[in-house]
This record gives sequence, C-alpha cells and structure tokens, in this order.
Amino acid sequence: MADTAPATNGSSMDSLRGNAQAAYGQIANGPVADNIKAQHAKTQNEFSTLAASRQTPATPAATGQPLTHYHSFFSELLSWNNPRASGIAYASIVSLIFAARYLDVLRYTLRLTWMALGVTVLAEVAGKTILSNGLATQLRPRKYYTIPRDTLDALIGDVHELVNFFVIEAQRIFFAENVSASTAAAIGAFLSYYLVKVVPYWGLALIATTVTFFTPLVYKSNQELIDHHLKQAGTVVSNQTEQLRQLAGKHTVQATEITKQYMGDYTSKAQQLLSGKKSTSATSPTPQESDFPAVPKQETDFPAVPKDDLKSEDEPLISA
Repeated sequence: MADTAPATNGSSMDSLRGNAQAAYGQIANGPVADNIKAQHAKTQNEFSTLAASRQTPATPAATGQPLTHYHSFFSELLSWNNPRASGIAYASIVSLIFAARYLDVLRYTLRLTWMALGVTVLAEVAGKTILSNGLATQLRPRKYYTIPRDTLDALIGDVHELVNFFVIEAQRIFFAENVSASTAAAIGAFLSYYLVKVVPYWGLALIATTVTFFTPLVYKSNQELIDHHLKQAGTVVSNQTEQLRQLAGKHTVQATEITKQYMGDYTSKAQQLLSGKKSTSATSPTPQESDFPAVPKQETDFPAVPKDDLKSEDEPLISA
C-alpha cells in the first residue's frame, strides 16, 4: 500500500504534466496562435513600410526649396495605407494624453528614482557587510554604456528634420500654399478659440489628434461622395463668382463713364473760366497819366519875409 501511493502520485503528476504540455501545444499551434503570429508579422511589415517612407518628396515647396522626409512620413501615416501602424500611433498618442492628464509623471519618476537608488545602496552595503563584496558591484557592467556618435548624429538630424517640418508647414499654411489646408487650419483655430473657454487643454489635444487622424480616414472611405459634393460646391461658387465678376465689371464701366463725363464737364468749365479771364484782361484799357486830373498849383498863404526892413531897424540899436 505504501509503495503504490507514491507510484500513483507520480503517474498522476506525469499525466497532468503531459496534459498541460498537450494543451500548450494545441494553443501554441492552434488557429488563435497562428492568427496572432500573422497579425504580428503584418504589423511589423506595416511599420517597416512606414519607416521606409521617410524620403524627401520629389515635389518641392512653392518657394522651390526641398521638403523634409517627415512630410512623406506623416503623409503615409495619416493616409491609413498601413492601418495597424496608424491605429497604434493614434492609440499611443491618446494614451500619452491621458497619462499626462491623470498620472503625475514627475512624481512617479522621482519615486521610482529614489526606490531604485535605495535598493542598489542597500544591496551594496549589505553585500559588503555580510559577504565582504557588494552586490551592486557584482551587477556592475565591465564597461558603462555610451551613446555612439553615429547614433547621436542621426538622432540630432532627425530632430532637426522634425523641427523644420513644423516650421515649413506653419509657413505654408500661413501663406496659403494649399488653400484647403489653410482654410481647415483657420476653422480649427476659430473653433479652438471658443472651445478653450469650456474644454481643458488635454481635451483640445485629444480632439485635435482625433480630427487629424480620422479626417483622412473618413475622406478615404467616402471619397466618391465627398468629391461629388465638393465638385457641386465648387461649381456653385465658381458660377456665383463669375456673376459677381460680371456685375462688378458692369458697375465699374458705368462708374468710369460717369467719372469721365464729370471730368469732361469740369474741364470745359475750367477752360471757359480761364478763357473769360484772359479776354477780360485783353479788352480792359491800361490807365494813362492823362486820365487823371492835374493837381492845381496854389499860392502860398504867407508873405515873403522883408529882409531889408529888418536890417535897417537893427542898425541904430547897435550904434547906441
């Protein structure tokens, strides 16, 4: 009896182990596992295609300068030609927005830092105290990891290209190189101006990300219908513009004729006034000296001074 019990327990354990291995084999080689492997392979291929799309576009900007390779990268990403890669990118950005909103990333980072440093310090001190050899020293690599210069140069080049992508796109939108994109940006800025009063910044970031990713997808799914309505709208706008152009041209011609008429009237009146002044100045006689009366000569009212009489009267006085 004592010998049969361990044999029974051993056989039962072996049977359980065999059943577990068979179940794992069925799961690992079953349709679910095959589907997961196929989806994983497709996802890797799409990410490889997306990474290979980072090439400088052949079409330059309106100024003639070449664009960055991030123009083709984001164009490929937002076109949803690689749906798994685009979906994962969208989910990652949304997760980062929610993490920044609901997780205190700085606080958790500091907490993780002091915990990691505390564990390494305690392990080193305990190892030197008990084993005369620190545990952190045993885990220390023979050579500290450094960033290769080629990797750093490539990273700096990518950051430079990414910054230039946003700078160039902002200028292209501002100077209306693509009227549709500039119009969409203006509408988005207008709506954000009013939404920012009631929606927090993380909500605006979530809305902007959703609109940016799903607008091309909606257009791609309903391209024929949207193009039909856009064509009709363009026809209506062009007809209305042509009507306004004709009306403006008609009024411009009328205004030009009226202006010419008034200018002709004013010019003739000015010429008549100038000719009337000239004829008046030509017919009027020049005043002569004979036209004025001569001033009559008058005799003086005072008699002449008698010089001889005064002399004769003064002589006796002197002699006396």
